[in-house]
Amino acid sequence: MKTHSKRKELIMLPLLLVAILLCIGGHFILQPSFQESNIAEYSLAALPFLLFAIVIIAIRMAIKAEQQEDS
Repeated sequence: MKTHSKRKELIMLPLLLVAILLCIGGHFILQPSFQESNIAEYSLAALPFLLFAIVIIAIRMAIKAEQQEDS
């Protein structure tokens, strides 16, 4: 039976915090005062791609940590 490694989860905490900040920032940009801003529109359009990139990074980190644990 394998022991649970907390290190793998702690490594991913910064990614989780970045994802949370991106979601909060996206909701902040949706305010009516930013509706006429092109930068806000581009930022909101890029948000799903940034979150998807974070998911890919997290998966790669998890695979790497699993391989290191098996070695």
